[in-house]
Amino acid sequence: MARDEGLEELLREDLQAEPGLTEKTMFGGRAWLLNGNLLCCARDDGMLARLGKERDGWALEMPDIVPMKSGGRRMQGWVQAGPSAFGDDVLRRKLMDAALAFVRSLPAK
Repeated sequence: MARDEGLEELLREDLQAEPGLTEKTMFGGRAWLLNGNLLCCARDDGMLARLGKERDGWALEMPDIVPMKSGGRRMQGWVQAGPSAFGDDVLRRKLMDAALAFVRSLPAK
């Protein structure tokens, strides 16, 4: 899977001031972890954001945001944002804020 370097750069800029953040290659793209917990990913097919189980309903009502699927199976609490969604600075920030809030609630690994 090819990488979306433009999306990777957007996420790096959005997350640069976040303490406890690490970045690594995962899921055919780049993933960001907060205190060892997966937060979000940038892949060639879009941005993945971890919003938490039953916390993703609002996001799924937005255009160009769908449930994340892995191996044909829906991943509960994860959404996939396409280019028109992650390219919207306000919407991308809202997704990141929701993902950060959820992942901060998890115990560090």
